[in-house]
Amino acid sequence: MAGLKLDRVGLALGAGGVASGLGWVLLAALGGNGPLALLMVLIVGTLGTMLGTAMLALPLWIALSRAGYRGPVAAALLGAGLGFLIFLFAQTQGFGLAAAPGAGAGAAAMRWASGAAVALVLAVPGAGIALLMWWVGYRG
Repeated sequence: MAGLKLDRVGLALGAGGVASGLGWVLLAALGGNGPLALLMVLIVGTLGTMLGTAMLALPLWIALSRAGYRGPVAAALLGAGLGFLIFLFAQTQGFGLAAAPGAGAGAAAMRWASGAAVALVLAVPGAGIALLMWWVGYRG
């Protein structure tokens, strides 16, 4: 991968993890949690994001990079796409693969519509974090 060194990969992974962790802290603070809980949310959110990024996004980024797509638009689209899919998966009980609470077809359709709406909203920070990681990795 031209222009990207291993140390920059680590810094980008750390920057993305901390940015995401701070986002989770913001959400937890809005819920009225105390300082110790917020510290735990920061630690778990940061480490969880770094692990998830290394498992999901890094292999995809390597493939995109080898295909010649290594610019900020590719990073933002990958971040938004993964953010959308991860949150849609969570909102729809694993894309409908897990047992959902018993309800009619209308409730299932509403769950998918609501899940897609939430996932679209949460794809925006995914794109932003991916852009931050791209900047740290290639420009920072």
